[in-house]
Amino acid sequence: MSIKVLIIGSGPAGYTAAIYAARAGLKPVLYTGGQPGGQLTTTNDVENFPGYPDGINGPQMMIDLQKQAERFGTEIKYGLVTAVDTTKYPFPVTVDEKDLISAESIIIATGATAKYLGIPSEEKFANRGVSACAVCDGYFYRGKEVAVVGAGDSAGEESTYLSKLCTKVHLIVRRDEMRASKIMQQRVLNTPNIQVHWNTETDEILGDEQGVTGVRIKNNKTGQKTELAIQGFFLAIGHKPNTDLFKGQLDMDEAGYLVVKPGSTKTNVEGIFAVGDVADKVYRQAITAAGSGCMGALDAEKFLAAKEADVAHA
Repeated sequence: MSIKVLIIGSGPAGYTAAIYAARAGLKPVLYTGGQPGGQLTTTNDVENFPGYPDGINGPQMMIDLQKQAERFGTEIKYGLVTAVDTTKYPFPVTVDEKDLISAESIIIATGATAKYLGIPSEEKFANRGVSACAVCDGYFYRGKEVAVVGAGDSAGEESTYLSKLCTKVHLIVRRDEMRASKIMQQRVLNTPNIQVHWNTETDEILGDEQGVTGVRIKNNKTGQKTELAIQGFFLAIGHKPNTDLFKGQLDMDEAGYLVVKPGSTKTNVEGIFAVGDVADKVYRQAITAAGSGCMGALDAEKFLAAKEADVAHA
């Protein structure tokens, strides 16, 4: 017997899809993946999700969403989907490289992973001054001095966003130019409280028990090291969508994000839908992920209803 709706991933998109699919009587099965709860489990305070006037702890929010999904009959399974065959129907799916199941529809909610520099202090000060999302966490640094590392449009956007909240923003750029669009570069350079550090790399993030207190930067040309007193360190060097599983099977853009048909969550394979950050490189917010999760469940419901109608008329 095949699963009617298989959901791969357990962030806001996956759990919202599960809530809607379960309420529609589709008995969804959700596999949590390697990071149950997704990126929000690495965030202490979520203050911009509607319905939480006092904010909420990220991991607690994911527990709440899981409970809500289970309340309506979602079966939550702790496991990693390791293979999907999109050429057969129902879709054969392998879990943990050994267990074979089949699904009549699949909602992909595997998310994206922020890229990090790879220095130990990033992990040490995660949620204590180190962040990969200025829109999510910038509010906590009002009136403080911060640093952003990156050279693309994302780094430009994060820097200009933070410049409205913070007294000063240090933008750390590895080369002598930015990769960002010309208009974004102009915005950065025309913002008085953004200081660009050219030809510069992050040597170490500094801090104590309270969190980040500074960053040591190194000039690539002179080798000179300088310490900047900051309270927040923001990574803006990109995200990697978790789509390796579907390479060669589903349409992706050049960065690896799944491509969906405009105004829907439909991929190029009928019966497979993509929701949340795995198909969104623009907004990447919990609320937009949840919204697309709802869309994915509704799209899957329509797809299955049409399939049943075809069988009935056959």
